[in-house]
Amino acid sequence: MKSYQETLDYIYSFVDPQRKPAASPAEAARHTQRTEAFLTAVGGPQHGLPAVVVAGTKGKGSSVAMIEAIVRASGLRVGLFTSPHLSSYRERIQINRELISREDLSALVQQLRPQIDNFAQGDYGRPHTFDVSLLLALSYFVAQKVDLAVLEIGLGGRFDSVNVVTPLVSAISSISYDHMAILGHSLSEIAWNKAGIIKPGVPVVSVPQAAEAATVIAAEAHMQRAPLWQADPEGLRRIQELDQPEPITPYPVAPQPALRGAVQVENARLALGVTMLLRRAGLKLPDSALAEGLASVSWPGRFELVAGSPPILIDGAHNGDSAHKLCLALKGELPHERMILLLGTSRDKDIAAMSAALVPSASAVILTRSTHTRAMDLNQMADAVKPHLQGPLLLTPDVATALATAQGMARANDLIVITGSLFVVAEAREALGLAQAE
Repeated sequence: MKSYQETLDYIYSFVDPQRKPAASPAEAARHTQRTEAFLTAVGGPQHGLPAVVVAGTKGKGSSVAMIEAIVRASGLRVGLFTSPHLSSYRERIQINRELISREDLSALVQQLRPQIDNFAQGDYGRPHTFDVSLLLALSYFVAQKVDLAVLEIGLGGRFDSVNVVTPLVSAISSISYDHMAILGHSLSEIAWNKAGIIKPGVPVVSVPQAAEAATVIAAEAHMQRAPLWQADPEGLRRIQELDQPEPITPYPVAPQPALRGAVQVENARLALGVTMLLRRAGLKLPDSALAEGLASVSWPGRFELVAGSPPILIDGAHNGDSAHKLCLALKGELPHERMILLLGTSRDKDIAAMSAALVPSASAVILTRSTHTRAMDLNQMADAVKPHLQGPLLLTPDVATALATAQGMARANDLIVITGSLFVVAEAREALGLAQAE
């Protein structure tokens, strides 16, 4: 690669704009088989890498950030693979929260490109960009000799590329409705996809789920003979097959993370449950590191408060349930006179449910769209928002203009809330000078 931009161009050259969701489980399974074959053909970095894999609809990103922070505070070398990124592709591949350098990324692509191109000529065809990203991350972690890799599932679980990795511990954060066209239209179908990360004999920990989802997770764990644990408010509890009561093991430290928002306490319990099981796997994670990790964790764009007059709250809530929880958190934790809502989302999101949760509490709504190709049309959003309006509705063509409009409308005691999509969140952070697009 002659430049970093050429490196990015090569990675993104594997984006397939015509790609459609798998029409059947068999077709989806072939995707996972292709990923396994692809990684194996290019060195097999998925084999023997100590890892944690986290799936879920909401909170998986925050959970992996907390797990990483705890393990890093223990003095271990930790790889972190997440998606999507906010402002830099390099956010997806980190070691000890240091982004892979431009030089290292370019050198890695240069090293692996012949094997990637060779695989693309074979029976499975071209890998997808996410597969290439996963290969780069795992290869980098192996080369840098990390003690643990913390990997976030991209979409679903069972047929996601990351699921080719057999971890030390699997984890499942809160499950709710999202990506229904791909994962299913019932909680049980969505949970079946998420529970697909459970591997034979590998312990798994889940937050408390709706009964419909919990039943599916328990059945999958039973089928895989995988010990199932639940991160309850009181501590970590083993879920037995015959529903026999099990004593709860209290968390070694209080699940109180630096991340704001009441929902983050649930994610902290999940992270602590994972680290408790990692201890059983032999990792030395002292109580002091658990406390330090939770106290120091950062995860931009998730209930992120930007101080000022007026203050601005940025959050990547992207479905009805997360929007509802965001609204509750705003009322409970951030007193304000009026809420100015800046909302933008992607085409595949449930804008009706998000609008019903957020718009009634807003004194004014400003709709916008990110520059991403998946951004929802402004008029489509407006149709969903109008039945719930309590004040004016404005449509703005871009996030920077929407932010300036909100700041012009708001008084000192008001609160500007920016939400609906991580793509919108990213552009808002850039407009505020909190990040720079790369």
